[in-house]
Amino acid sequence: MKIMVITSIEPIKDKKMLKIFIDNVYAFSMPQSEYSKNPLQENQEITEEEIAKIRQNILVRSARESAVRFLLSRDRSEAEVINKLIYKGFDKDVAKDAAQALKAIGYIDDDRFARRYIAERIRLKSLSKKALRLELKRKGIADEIIDEALSELEIEEEEVAFRAARKKFGKYDIRDEKIQLKIMRFLCHRGFSIETGKKVIKYLLGDKENYYA
Repeated sequence: MKIMVITSIEPIKDKKMLKIFIDNVYAFSMPQSEYSKNPLQENQEITEEEIAKIRQNILVRSARESAVRFLLSRDRSEAEVINKLIYKGFDKDVAKDAAQALKAIGYIDDDRFARRYIAERIRLKSLSKKALRLELKRKGIADEIIDEALSELEIEEEEVAFRAARKKFGKYDIRDEKIQLKIMRFLCHRGFSIETGKKVIKYLLGDKENYYA
């Protein structure tokens, strides 16, 4: 059994975490709250088995509890949870193990997250599929999950664009070319194609309120 020595314990700036060095090599980071309950000392001997127990019983558990608090406000993607834990000072492998444990009990579910996210964004912002795809990619959602979630949308792209444009520009004179240009820019900003923008303007010019009533 290999015996090692804790050679240094250093605080992480702006984080409530401590870096633990073993045999002069960085080993892991520990929350200060956990360190106070499980104090380690410089020059203390430690084995690989003890390090493994600290990692699983203290670090992963603490990261998991931190992630649950993060998830209480709203649903998050797996990547968001991992990145949040890393930002708080946990090691990447600890963050991943904590996220995996929460996935196993349903606290994290990227399929569920993608569907809820799409529904909410369409309700609040009327975004295109292209824009939704980009946003979900930024949140670390896998392509196959995004494809499946988007394929389940029950409303057409033109319908989403028409409703968004009518809501924002319904009180304006659509015959005004400057207003038409603003509508086009507005829709393109939300990820809709120029072709979709032209169709929407055509519908608005015809005052087709019942197109997507």
